[in-house]
Amino acid sequence: METTEPDANVTRIMLAVNESSIKGYPHASISSRGAFEWTIQKIVRSNTSGFKLLFLHVQAPHEDGFEDMDSIYAFPEDFKTMKHRDQTRGLHLLEYFVTRCHEIGVACEAWIKEGDPKEVICREAKRMQPDLLVVGNRGLGPFQRVIAGTVSEFCVKHAECPVVSIKRRPGETPQDPVDD
Repeated sequence: METTEPDANVTRIMLAVNESSIKGYPHASISSRGAFEWTIQKIVRSNTSGFKLLFLHVQAPHEDGFEDMDSIYAFPEDFKTMKHRDQTRGLHLLEYFVTRCHEIGVACEAWIKEGDPKEVICREAKRMQPDLLVVGNRGLGPFQRVIAGTVSEFCVKHAECPVVSIKRRPGETPQDPVDD
């Protein structure tokens, strides 16, 4: 995807989105949906022509390279289909946000990158030069932050644009806050 020239007449907001760790693809995470809805309600409001939303989904490579340990891989093509399946899942996730934007009349773009989410989000923010980066925040406690780390904190510190981190509402927090 090439960097598009920023339009001086619109505010470009980049949203980093991910799939639900509870429901999996194509469901958006609680934090991603919350960040999107907050952006629409609090920033865009009724000025739909004044904004362009840029959706980025980062697929983290599997640590061991295998998602389905029960699968049988007999041919080189089997590995290609696994990678294609991950891309397809990411596309279905982005389809949710693009469809919602079209329903309310907000311009948007969406794309998928692979790598460490916090690094890729900051690199893409530098490349795309949005006016604002919006990320969801699971609201982890200090111990969970040390274990799980937080993409939102990293982006606040390292992104080369203003960053808004949107916490989940208390009623949206699953039994295990690491879940999203």
